[in-house]
Order: sequence, then structure tokens, then C-alpha cells
Amino acid sequence: MAVFSKILTMLRGDVHSIGQSIVDSNANRIYEQEIIEAKAHVATARQDLTAVMAKEMQATREIERLQREMQRYEGLALEALQKNQSALAEEVAGKVADIETALAAQTTVRDDLAGHIARLKDLIRGAEAVLRDHERELAMAKTTESVYRATATISNSMGSGGSKLMSAKESLERIKQRHQDTADRMQAADALDGEFGDKALERKLAAAGIGATSNRTAEVMARLRQRAADVGGDKPA
Repeated sequence: MAVFSKILTMLRGDVHSIGQSIVDSNANRIYEQEIIEAKAHVATARQDLTAVMAKEMQATREIERLQREMQRYEGLALEALQKNQSALAEEVAGKVADIETALAAQTTVRDDLAGHIARLKDLIRGAEAVLRDHERELAMAKTTESVYRATATISNSMGSGGSKLMSAKESLERIKQRHQDTADRMQAADALDGEFGDKALERKLAAAGIGATSNRTAEVMARLRQRAADVGGDKPA
């Protein structure tokens, strides 16, 4: 029996741990659901408040009716006394007394309703203020959780050498290296062409004064001098 009891205790502990883990992982969702339920209770309280306020309005109207009725019967009683109708005046006075009793009872009801309304309004205002605070806290909690999630994602991405970010960086470095290799090859090709190709030969011919363009300036000058001399020889003496 002792062993069986220990097993049950262990199982209860595991169930509690699992339940607590579920609560922790869904804390924001649970918190949001609690706020939704609290808002539903406040909405119900507002509906109850409107019902009480409607009853207060009805009681106020009844009080006003009784007051008008009492004034009417009081006037009738006075009129009966003026006409020496004492018995009739006394009967009307009894009616006025009944109205006064009903008026006092209705006034008490109206005052009680007014007190309930004031308390309900205070409670609803306080509950709504608390709900607004909780909604702000929930928004902050969701934002904070998003930041933590993004931070964890970035940390995980940058933490391992085979991560996506590191792979992207390595790919970029390989591209840069390939471009540099191409540029170096082109520069080397130009250098070789300058050393062994046609350009090198042209430079050597120009340096030796050989080629169609080597003495072009001298040839142009000679031609111009000849033309100038020819023009001078044609002038009359």
C-alpha cells in the first residue's frame, strides 16, 4: 500500500507539472480569455443597471402621479369643508391619507433604487477602468512575447555556423571572391597582351620609328612647307 501511495503521489505531481506547463505556454491566451469573460460580466452588469434605472423612472412617474392625485383630493376636501360637508370632507381626507401612505412607500422604493444605481455605476466604472488596465497589460505582454520570439529566432540563426544567416554571408563572400577573380584574370590578360600581343609589337615599331604613323608629323610638316614654297614661287617678281 505504501508503494501504491507513492506511485499516486508521483502521478499527481506529473499531472500538476504538465498542467502548469500548459498554463505557462498559453498564459497570454488564458489571460485574454479571462479579460473577455470579465468584459461579458461587465456587459451583463450594464444591462442589469439599465433595468434598475428603468424601475427608478417608473417609480418617479408613480410618485408624480400620486402627488397630483393627492393635491386633487386635498382640493376636493377643502371644497367640501367650505360647503359644510364635513362627512364628505372626512371621507376625502381618508383618501388623501391612503395616497400619502402609498406616496411614502413609493418614495422609499425610488430612493432605494437610486442608491443601487449609484453603487452599480461606481462598480461598473471601476471594473471598466480595471479592464482597460488589463487590456493594456495584455497588449504589452503580447508585444514583449513577440520581441522575445524574434530575438530567439535571430539568436538561433546567428548562433550556429550552418544557420541561414551564416550561409547567406558565406554565399556573399563567395560571390565577391568570384568577381575579384574575374577582375584579376582580365587585368592579367591585359598585361599579357601588352607584353606578348599585337599591342606590344606596335609599341616596339613606334619606338623604332617604323610604321605608317611613326613619321606622320614630320611628313605633314614637310608637305605644308612645300605648299608654302609653291605659293611663294607663284607671286610676281
